[in-house]
Amino acid sequence: MAKESMKARERKREATVAKYAEKRKALKEANDYAGLQLLPKDASPVRLHNRCKLTGRPRGYMRTFGLSRVTFREMANKGLIPGVKKASW
Repeated sequence: MAKESMKARERKREATVAKYAEKRKALKEANDYAGLQLLPKDASPVRLHNRCKLTGRPRGYMRTFGLSRVTFREMANKGLIPGVKKASW
């Protein structure tokens, strides 16, 4: 489990990115890079990091499921993810 402060920081970044998305787009189209510099650092979507929706783990993230590899494996073995089953041959 990730620290609650790290999960909260990531949520705050997501909100900041959403808040300034239109303004960033307008400044980029106008080639106003000086104006972009005045925006908060966290307004840039590059600063976002994918995290597991359940545990907040930042590494081993699987985009298609929104989970970390560890959580995905546990849920898949319990049969909680539809359409996923353990391979055997």
